[in-house]
Amino acid sequence: MSNKLQVLTPQNSQIIFIDQQPQMAFGVQSIDRQVLKNNVVGLAKAAKIFNIPTTITTVETDSFSGNTFPELLAVVPGNDILERTSMNSWDDQNVRDALAKHALDGRKKVVVAGLWTEVCNTTFALSCMNDTDYEIYMVADASGGTSVDAHKYAMDRMVQAGVVPVTWQQVLLEWQRDWARKETYEAVTSLVKEHSGAYGMGIDYAVTHVHGGAERVSHGKRIGPNPAK
Repeated sequence: MSNKLQVLTPQNSQIIFIDQQPQMAFGVQSIDRQVLKNNVVGLAKAAKIFNIPTTITTVETDSFSGNTFPELLAVVPGNDILERTSMNSWDDQNVRDALAKHALDGRKKVVVAGLWTEVCNTTFALSCMNDTDYEIYMVADASGGTSVDAHKYAMDRMVQAGVVPVTWQQVLLEWQRDWARKETYEAVTSLVKEHSGAYGMGIDYAVTHVHGGAERVSHGKRIGPNPAK
C-alpha cells in the first residue's frame, strides 16, 4: 500500500511531464520561463539517472500548443509522446494505461511537472487520486501558472486534497538519498553543477579550491595580472 511517509525512491516512483510546450509556457507568469525550462530539464535528467519510467503527454500540438521543449525530448529521445485533446490528462486512456503499467511494478508515487498548474496539473491530480490509490508529488518549480496567484492557489487546493508539494532538486536528492551510492554519485553531482545554480557553483568551488581538483573544463592560459603603466 502507498504511504506518504515513505520517501521517494528509484523503485517506488514514476514521472509524468504534462504539456511542456511553448504556447503553454508563453502564458506562464508565476516563474521565470527560462528557470522553468532549466528545472524541467534538470528533473528529466534526474529521472534518467535513476531509471525512473517517464511519461510525456501533450495537448493539441499541431493546432495550438507547439512541440514539446526539445531540451526535454533530448533527454529521453526514445519516449513516445501521448497526444490529447482534453486539458485533463486523466481523460486520456493512453495516459492512464502508461501510468497503470508502471504502478503494477509498485511505482504508485507519481511525480508531476506540467503547465498550467491551475488547469492541467490540478485536474489531472484530483481525478487521478479520485480514481486510484496513486500518490501525486507535484513539482512546484517545474510547473507554472498564468499568475503567481493562479499557481499558488492551485498548489494550495491540491495540497488540501492530499497532493505532496516538492521541488525538482528535492526529488533528485531524495532519489539519491545517500552520497555513498557511488553508482549515481558522479551523474548527480554533474547534474547539480549544470542545473542547480548556486549549489552547483559551490560544488565546483569545493572541488577546485578545497579539494585541489581540476577544473571541469579546459580553457586557454590565464594571463596576468599586468597593471597598466
